[in-house]
Amino acid sequence: MNISLPDSMKSFIDERLSKDGYGTVSEYVRELIRTDQKRREEEKLEVLLLQRLQSDSEFEFDIRDVRAELAKRLSKKK
Repeated sequence: MNISLPDSMKSFIDERLSKDGYGTVSEYVRELIRTDQKRREEEKLEVLLLQRLQSDSEFEFDIRDVRAELAKRLSKKK
């Protein structure tokens, strides 16, 4: 995969590499993608929880179960 970036973004990435300890641009990009995937999964889970809470049916859940389900879904993405 090749990505063209303006000089300002290249400089930003170079700064992140040196300050955040990433070894390569690929490591940095992979971390950005993982973070985005996690955020999107959390958003999906939040929508599902809100739908359940707003529905007429009774539904009980334990936050530990919710976190475990989220961790399970995230581990499948890796």
